[in-house]
Amino acid sequence: MTTAHDAVVLAGGAARRLGGTDKPGVRVGGRTLLDRVLAACADADRTVVVGSHRPTGRPVRWAREDPPGGGPVAALDAGARETEAAVLLVLSADLPFLDGATVRSLLGALDEDPGAEAVLLTDAEGRDQSLVAAYRAGPLRRELDRLAHEHGGLAHLPLRHLTHGLRLVRLPAGPLASFDCDTWEDIATARARIREHGSVLDEWITAVKDELGIELDVDIDVLLDLARDAAHNVARPAAPLTTFLVGYAAARAGEGGPEAVAEAARKAAALALRWEAEQDGSG
Repeated sequence: MTTAHDAVVLAGGAARRLGGTDKPGVRVGGRTLLDRVLAACADADRTVVVGSHRPTGRPVRWAREDPPGGGPVAALDAGARETEAAVLLVLSADLPFLDGATVRSLLGALDEDPGAEAVLLTDAEGRDQSLVAAYRAGPLRRELDRLAHEHGGLAHLPLRHLTHGLRLVRLPAGPLASFDCDTWEDIATARARIREHGSVLDEWITAVKDELGIELDVDIDVLLDLARDAAHNVARPAAPLTTFLVGYAAARAGEGGPEAVAEAARKAAALALRWEAEQDGSG
């Protein structure tokens, strides 16, 4: 069970190394960087995005740091003021490979250590990633108030000033979880990675489900096998048409969940085999 939490996603900044382009709106794998991060934190009770309003794939609350462009500490303070949960997931909006498993690991590590006030991801070089982290809301607000008092405000303060006063747990990242996009070269690298053979299907299916507003886990191998059987035993154009009809039948069957898809795929695959048996005279 996931710890109850709110999420604060920082989507501001000038993106100078991208020539001033709206970085959270840049698309990687057909989805904006912001929407990719929002998908990873979909289990949050409340999600606050700090930055300029822009279209998003799911509803969020909006906040703005004071002054606009005042940096990540000021932005985090603005986002935290819009939350209520005792645990805050804090993320930057430029993490193309962040996933739900990494988010759950952060929350789980915080839950397992009552003395910890924050759990930060660390990158491959061991550097703290303060914007891929889970914070206890009370200590986080304590440090934000302290910094505001000591510096007369929070604008343009380094994040390390915030985390320095917290009891931290560090969680080593996987090879991609902490990868962020600061330059066009980073964007190109991310776009190339999601098209690699081992991940392109998962990325494509996730993008399609996000685009269509579908939350459904299906067995990709089952559907690929069905498409192969229809193409081989009937005719090549039968593959996409059959998989479409399977999805339609599953939706009509009631909830249209994974079990309905699997049952419809089983029936269609059996039909394709019977069709082929008639053709070769063995049926």
